[in-house]
Amino acid sequence: MNYLGHAYLSFGDAEILTGNMIGDHVKGKLALDNYTPGIKKGLLLHRKIDEYADNHAATQRAKLLFRTDYGLYAGAIMDTLYDHFLASDPKMFKSDAVLLAFTQATYAQLEANKYAFPENFAAYFQHMVDHNWLYGYRTLKGMEKSLGGLARRAKYMPPPQKAYEIFVSHFYELNQSYYELIDDLIGFVKNELNK
Repeated sequence: MNYLGHAYLSFGDAEILTGNMIGDHVKGKLALDNYTPGIKKGLLLHRKIDEYADNHAATQRAKLLFRTDYGLYAGAIMDTLYDHFLASDPKMFKSDAVLLAFTQATYAQLEANKYAFPENFAAYFQHMVDHNWLYGYRTLKGMEKSLGGLARRAKYMPPPQKAYEIFVSHFYELNQSYYELIDDLIGFVKNELNK
């Protein structure tokens, strides 16, 4: 899952959300000790979500569509695509307005904890808010932009146009992978949070 997935899977807890959202920017075990227990729990949860989603059979199958053209970036592409299917899932967000309200609440919670942002996340957080990246996952145009953003951040990833074409041409197959993953992933995360 990408940013929207990590936000959703924080289930409204501001500290877990903060850790979950900055997770890609905090490396190593020692760095975890710089954070409050709640944010640390979110950081660890981020890693567990990534590992679980990446190793799920549905994701393994879906990544094969991108492997030839994108190699190891197939996983990052799937993370981004899963956010589209989550944003469009009526079980999670029954309308545009519900998704929009969720994104605004997420940004407000993050803003309150911005003291904990690593430098690189802090550098683009305002851009994320101003362009509402979390809401943008809902549209195909937004997904094209998201894949472009991924390619800009991933130094050696090939141009994203082919990934977008594969996404569109295999849309229903990829959507099915999301549906096979999401309930398992939610159950996994809730179990982790209750430990």
